[in-house]
Amino acid sequence: MADPAAEETVPAPPPTPAVDPAEGASDAPQPVELPADTAAASPEKVSSPPPEPAPAVRSRGFRLLGEDTSVHKALGGGKTADVLLWKDKKTSAVVIGGATVIWILFEVLDYHLLTLLSHVMIGALAILFLWSKATTFIKKSPPDIPVVQIPEDVAVNVSRALRSDINRALHLFREIALGHDLKKFLGVIVALWVLSEVGSCCDFLTLIYVAVLMLHTVPILYDKYQDKVDHFAGRAHSEACKHYEVLDAKVLSKIPRGPVKPKKN
Repeated sequence: MADPAAEETVPAPPPTPAVDPAEGASDAPQPVELPADTAAASPEKVSSPPPEPAPAVRSRGFRLLGEDTSVHKALGGGKTADVLLWKDKKTSAVVIGGATVIWILFEVLDYHLLTLLSHVMIGALAILFLWSKATTFIKKSPPDIPVVQIPEDVAVNVSRALRSDINRALHLFREIALGHDLKKFLGVIVALWVLSEVGSCCDFLTLIYVAVLMLHTVPILYDKYQDKVDHFAGRAHSEACKHYEVLDAKVLSKIPRGPVKPKKN
């Protein structure tokens, strides 16, 4: 039988201390952050973003005003264009209202232009005359009536503009009368015929009033629905060109034309 004293006592291993997960995470080696200059200098680790694809250019097709011409630019791009496109709503409303009042006076109430101007001048002169005389009795200053004159530069600019337009129209009529441009001849004949038919239906003042209304409605409607209008206009233009080619081949090309003189530089 073995002696218990002779047996060696083996000590128990010490308990393993519990490790906090947060402390273990803090003791773990942290990744070393490179400086901004070093990171930017290594092309293997930093990749540049891919270039954005260029936007596809969409073909706009047929345009009544040209590819890069807007309605505002076609109307002059100034105050007049703002009024016609209703960007200046107050002025546009005043123009439409004034044209409507004038049309009602002359067409509905059967007022005559000379009578209207005479009555307006009589009323204005009578009011100013009585006001000037009344100020001497009530001891107040008379009305300040400004001196109205047409500046010379304005008159010269207007005359130059009219002269240029009139000369251009006369040159166009001369070219048509000499038979140099058959296409322009047909266009002018059709335009004059349409104008004569419209003039037989209404008088001149009504025609002017309708033109004012159209100038204040057609541009803004075209600006709003430009794509649709240009689409139908392109189809109509293609059909008109086809018919004109047939007409030119069968009729117009057989008509003798006058000699074309070279233009002087």
